[in-house]
Amino acid sequence: MLVHRYHRNFEEKLFSDYGQKPSLKIHRGIIVGLDPGMTVGVAILDLSGEILDVNSFKEVSRAYITRHIINYGKTVLVATDVHNPPKLVKKMATSLNSRIFSPYRDLAVSYKNDLVDDYVYLQDQRLSMHRSGVINKIIPQNAHERDALAAAIQAYKNYQKKLKQIERRTKSLGLTPQIVDDIKILVINEIPITKAINYTLEKIKSPTHQARESAHDVSSKTISNGTKKYKEFEKPPNTPREDHALEASSELSKLQNKLKSQEKQIKNLQNKNKILEDDIRQYQDEVTQLETKIQRLQFQYSRNILHQKEITKKNSIIKGIHEKYNHEKALRQDLEAQIKLIKRIRAMELSREASPVKIIDSFSKDGIREAANFKNIKRGDVVLLKSSKGGGSHTALLLIKLGVKAVITTDKMSHQAKEVFEKNNIPLLEEKNVDLNMADDFAVIMNTDLNGAIDKWLKNQEEKKKKEDRNKLLKIMDDYKAQRKRSTHNS
Repeated sequence: MLVHRYHRNFEEKLFSDYGQKPSLKIHRGIIVGLDPGMTVGVAILDLSGEILDVNSFKEVSRAYITRHIINYGKTVLVATDVHNPPKLVKKMATSLNSRIFSPYRDLAVSYKNDLVDDYVYLQDQRLSMHRSGVINKIIPQNAHERDALAAAIQAYKNYQKKLKQIERRTKSLGLTPQIVDDIKILVINEIPITKAINYTLEKIKSPTHQARESAHDVSSKTISNGTKKYKEFEKPPNTPREDHALEASSELSKLQNKLKSQEKQIKNLQNKNKILEDDIRQYQDEVTQLETKIQRLQFQYSRNILHQKEITKKNSIIKGIHEKYNHEKALRQDLEAQIKLIKRIRAMELSREASPVKIIDSFSKDGIREAANFKNIKRGDVVLLKSSKGGGSHTALLLIKLGVKAVITTDKMSHQAKEVFEKNNIPLLEEKNVDLNMADDFAVIMNTDLNGAIDKWLKNQEEKKKKEDRNKLLKIMDDYKAQRKRSTHNS
């Protein structure tokens, strides 16, 4: 909660402006709730939380409202139900030399209704327990009075714990309600409770204060005694019949007062019902406005969703076109690169510097027949096996029958197929050992590289054959020696 300070000599300004003298009530501390506007709502609570007055004034001056307030006591707090205090609240606080109380945030209408209803009900219950006779409940008659009372109650509740603590601590001291109020006023103005009590007790003990209290007591007693004596000589005692008539008149007066109170209560409830009906109409208007706003927002939201879907769809189409364009562009670049390579290979072929290499996708009967038909494999061609898996001696014989000059492999070939190629003197070259120029399903190899690789393979085969022949000769010699040895041993 926000509490604002306004420093001004309250009594000097107040009584110089309005020419009023302090009454007994002026020393009582009060909390004032204000609801500014064309109609000003004013609610007044004492520092014990009792509702002293709830009223509203239409088109009156600030001076009139000030005079109305000071009749109830010394203003300690001017309360409002909104976070930012209005100008009238600030001006009234300055005039009354009091502090401003405002909530952390504006009070909601529903909260103010509940706050006021609960507080009025509890006060009515509390007063009915301590007082006899008819109790006139103070009920707000309109929204301005309700808002003012809600502000005053909220301000009181903010200090309620401290105020109750002061009442408990001063109960055994025998202090008058006026002195207790003085302590409460000090505490509300941010003086610690203990310090405020000690200060007030020291002030009471001062000679000036005691003299003033004694004079007040003597004056009160004198007036009281004089009145009593005057009454004693003014009128003789009543007879029993007169006493009975007076009792009946008193009872009738009580019943009439009770009837008036009930009629007033009915009127208050009717006024409250009218306020609630106005609130209901206001809520209904707000609900209608909110429903209209929701429909408008839903329409806007649906339109935005459709627009977003359309954008997403078009973005998807644009993305697909862009991806297709990139694919076509990459394909075109790849084809251009292949055309350039084919042209270069063709130029090498025509210059007889290179030999074509025809590619066979799989080392199988179907793969060899398909390549022979579509790529026109003929005698003296060089072929490349992309995969040697699954090939055996029969598939190797198919290539040998086609009359290939050499076979280039990319992986390990089976022993049976390899043996058939070596037996028929068909060079087997590994791709990693030759320099191929590839163009999709077509390749060329420089004649110098091809001839060098074939010569190397033939040379290796010749050395391999010599080694095998040597091994065979050594074996024959070993067998002959073993046979001679057995013959000599037998003879």
